[in-house]
Amino acid sequence: MPDEEKIDVTSMKRKSKTEKQSKRKSEKDLEPKPIENPEEYSSTAPPTSSSERIGKTGDLEELSKTEPEGTYVDPCKRNESGDFQMIAENSGSEGDKGKHSNRGEGNGFMKAAQSQALRPFVIISSSYLLYTITDGAIRMIVLQHAYNKSFSAMQVAIMFTLYELAGVFTNLAAGFMGAKWGIKVTLIMGLTLQLFSYSLLFGWKDDWTQVQAIVYVTMSQMFAGIAKDLTKLGGKTVTKLVTPEEQETKLFKLVSLITGWKNSLKGVGYFMGSALVQVSYELALGVMMGLVVLAMPWAILGLDRNLGTAKKKNASWKEVFKMDNSKLNWLSLARMFLFASRDFWFEVPLPFFLRSPSCEGLGETRCPEFDCGTGAICGIEGFCENINPGGGCGGLALERVVVGAFLGGYIILYGQVQSWTPQLVTGPLNQTPPNKLTEVLWGVINCLPTLVIWAAMTWSPSFTDYEVTGMTSWLVAVIVTFAIIFAINSSIHSFLVVNYANKDKVAVSVGFYYMSNALGRLFGTIGSGVLYTYIGDNFGDSIGHDAIAGLAACFLAGTVSSLMAALITMKIDDQDSGLRCGRITMVGNSSVTLSVDNKDAVHTKEGALNDPGEEIEKI
Repeated sequence: MPDEEKIDVTSMKRKSKTEKQSKRKSEKDLEPKPIENPEEYSSTAPPTSSSERIGKTGDLEELSKTEPEGTYVDPCKRNESGDFQMIAENSGSEGDKGKHSNRGEGNGFMKAAQSQALRPFVIISSSYLLYTITDGAIRMIVLQHAYNKSFSAMQVAIMFTLYELAGVFTNLAAGFMGAKWGIKVTLIMGLTLQLFSYSLLFGWKDDWTQVQAIVYVTMSQMFAGIAKDLTKLGGKTVTKLVTPEEQETKLFKLVSLITGWKNSLKGVGYFMGSALVQVSYELALGVMMGLVVLAMPWAILGLDRNLGTAKKKNASWKEVFKMDNSKLNWLSLARMFLFASRDFWFEVPLPFFLRSPSCEGLGETRCPEFDCGTGAICGIEGFCENINPGGGCGGLALERVVVGAFLGGYIILYGQVQSWTPQLVTGPLNQTPPNKLTEVLWGVINCLPTLVIWAAMTWSPSFTDYEVTGMTSWLVAVIVTFAIIFAINSSIHSFLVVNYANKDKVAVSVGFYYMSNALGRLFGTIGSGVLYTYIGDNFGDSIGHDAIAGLAACFLAGTVSSLMAALITMKIDDQDSGLRCGRITMVGNSSVTLSVDNKDAVHTKEGALNDPGEEIEKI
């Protein structure tokens, strides 16, 4: 049957109902009205089939509300060559024709609605991304300053304990706060606490004992951890609030964009923090405080106080911990192991390894006769000593700014891959929007890089014979590969949590999920400090332990954690759409597409005929 005939049959069936509804509407009702609540606008879902869309073409304003510009639109409904007029003629109503001719006003309404709906996204994203630079910098400033003061990896891991532990509770509490008071309040609180945390670091005195310094810095990092998760809540939840229901592909792209750029700018913060602290510790703190101040006016002046508040009664603590949203709970547990798989080796052990000097000559070479090299100093007795025995020996002996560039480059690459995952990876593989099977596949792949580098550090001559060029090549190749794969996993996770979250309590749902994320980071950070410090032979008080063995153990722990995340994800009930890899259907029954370009229907496994636009969005 030709398209025109199908449209005519559908229109005739709905003609009577459409005419009755048109008579009830006054001229005042048909005028575009400004949107007072962007959240309500964004929650309006478009019709889910062609017949429903065509049945509503008699009311352009109603159509404008349900499908803003930029989302998928049925070609026969919004065609510049005159399809509007064709539909109106087949509807058989002169009144309908007149309404369709008023396309300019409808388009103006849609642009205004879209602008107001996306305004919170622009403001929150700008403040959040600017803040993120300071979040990356504070980690490097503390770590690099502590390394130069001879703190061990275990001691530095303890300094970050409350930073991560605060995230466990703050994510959950922030969800309630956001649902009750709105995202604006949580964002401003986060920025204010970040300023306070930086100001405390000015009080770190050189003449303090290590215990005094650990306690003081740990407390200051607690406020930074609270600030991070309060601020992150707004950046994660605003994407859900400005994206219409059923538009999962658009949501996936928005979430990937914000999380990807967040991580890229965090990498910039890693580099800036390391570069500035090499010049001056106080200078580094002052510059970062200035960036936080720069981010605050946007949040204070440009946001609606009610943005992100729960439309219904807020959830209770009991409701949050109930297993009524099993998808989100299993995903949260998987997220804990996924991020532990990275933090087992990245946050503390890797920068310590990059800074640690060669073990050769330490404790034996006389300083006046030979240069001790980077990472070593001339000791009191006239022999070369490790500048930080607690950091081990056997690493690459890189300067602070180079270490910051190395780690920052990893995070920037990771962030950019995360931003473009829908377009470059899951889209071409027909895995957009993703489901649990997509994450299981990439979760298993995530195990491979860390497993390979563990084997190389254990048996490869590059590490056993201490060949710096070979070690550097191995580390760069594996870490770049891991960054790409981990970014894909993280992007899929970020989409799934927002997709599984309840719309009217999205702040609580996302907060609970990122509580598990913080718990995984805490688990990985503490575990990394223990493994890196205590695995490997100890060569003496002035030399340190075997850093290669310590880092290898951390990579192995990360591999096990990645595998656990993939296995836990299997428990999620979200496999109906199957798993595809390009044209190959790996799980589930494949769909047979019949000339989608010609607007023909798509046959699904149930034998039903679905709207081609819906299938395009699913695939």
